[in-house]
Amino acid sequence: MKFFLAVIILFSSFVVNAQNKNETFVINPYEKKNEVILNLIGPLSGGINASYERHLNIKSSLGISVFYIYNNTKEDDMNYSISPYYRRYFGKKYASGFFVEGFGMVHSTDGKKIYDTVEKTTFTENPNVINLSIGAGLGWKGVTKSEFTYGANIGMGITVLNAKKTDHDHVAKFCLNVGYRF
Repeated sequence: MKFFLAVIILFSSFVVNAQNKNETFVINPYEKKNEVILNLIGPLSGGINASYERHLNIKSSLGISVFYIYNNTKEDDMNYSISPYYRRYFGKKYASGFFVEGFGMVHSTDGKKIYDTVEKTTFTENPNVINLSIGAGLGWKGVTKSEFTYGANIGMGITVLNAKKTDHDHVAKFCLNVGYRF
């Protein structure tokens, strides 16, 4: 996992340094600056994952993603997460194409579990724990003429707060998205 994060950070620095330093961003006043996004993989995890993204210019945006688990009968330990992010786009069109992102994540997970192998039962040692994670990811986004968006992204992060109170010390993001710009 540390290797994955190191590769993403190294790749991001090469791409950013490779850009023309005299590049200026021309903002078209008719470009749509807001976007709502729905992750299609969320329901497979027994939850819903929706995002809002605000485009700052042709190459960057800020967003926030909310993931809520409505079906806690699965083996997943996460209850919900709120994840702000910053994306840097490298495509030729407005806020689209290949991107890298940095994100933070506040998430609630179940406490450490104790497994009793004789009776095949599981006990939770601690109540739900609020964690803080930071990470990086990459992905791709396309935009249709009617302002619908589609794309995919992945990301990995490490838990920097309360990792010892749960069974998890990292987080992962897997998204297959559809959205709309307005």
